[in-house]
Amino acid sequence: MTGGRRHGLLLGGLAALVGALFTASLLTGPAPIGAREELAALLRPQGDLLAIVMHELRLPRAILGALVGASLGLAGAALQGFLRNPLAEPGLVGTSASAALGAVLAIQTGLAATMPLATLVAALAGALVSVLLILMLAGLNQGSLPLILAGIALSALAGAATSLVLNLSPNPFAANEIIFWMMGSLADRSMLHVATTLPFFLAGAALLLWTGRGLRALTLGEDAAASMGIPLGRLRLAVVAGTAALVGSATAVAGAIGFVGLVVPHLLRRAVGADPARLMPASALGGAAVVLAADVAVRLIAPDRDLKLGVLTALVGAPFFLHLIYRTRREGL
Repeated sequence: MTGGRRHGLLLGGLAALVGALFTASLLTGPAPIGAREELAALLRPQGDLLAIVMHELRLPRAILGALVGASLGLAGAALQGFLRNPLAEPGLVGTSASAALGAVLAIQTGLAATMPLATLVAALAGALVSVLLILMLAGLNQGSLPLILAGIALSALAGAATSLVLNLSPNPFAANEIIFWMMGSLADRSMLHVATTLPFFLAGAALLLWTGRGLRALTLGEDAAASMGIPLGRLRLAVVAGTAALVGSATAVAGAIGFVGLVVPHLLRRAVGADPARLMPASALGGAAVVLAADVAVRLIAPDRDLKLGVLTALVGAPFFLHLIYRTRREGL
């Protein structure tokens, strides 16, 4: 079997898995209603309670689960390919921490209580600021090390600022809301969140998928890629901007969802022959499947306790991360 056909079968299988999990997300809820009745309610106008639940609660949640997972998986694959580091993950450039800080400030100042999308808009603004700071600090043609260092510093600064807001918060209810938001969740989202997030997802995905040829050449080294006519400055800008758009919008709408962008590319890397151009679309579909599965799981494991999505992904992803570090150390010996 040729590599192209094998890659096509992989993408087809992942797309089928995403479709099945998307359907499972639509059909998962606290009320014991038959699947046929639920799907029928989704296809008719919002004239009764079940149709309203399907259109206004479950459908946006399923769509956002796919978008958030695809964003994190695609961004993780692109960043690992650009930095040529299997331990890189989307939060490395500081976008997720900056987006979280923006959302925290919106909650703390009371904007979230007065404006329906204040948290989302503030988080996206935080992500945009992080891009500008990263480009200002690391530049476009200075290699990957300044980018990593600037991202680590920005993440630490945003994390410290978030902790400071919590520490000085005079309102215990706002602090409680901030903590629960930072755990990550897709509950109580609407089609308005989908409409706000979708343009950033499309723009970020287009930028990162455009970098496929450049990332493939970069596996040979920066000098070799430059000799092949790859504009490294433009490639760097596309990776940073695309990652920021995807991770910033995902964090803005769902809070902190960790380890998806780290784990999914590793699970699929061997299946695509470690080709970054092929790994990115596969990781997007794989990330969507992982987040959809996790979101279904939190509703089944503890339907009455509101188990947070980010908590579950961290519980599953952290052991894998430790195993990855151990395996990397052994292979380096």
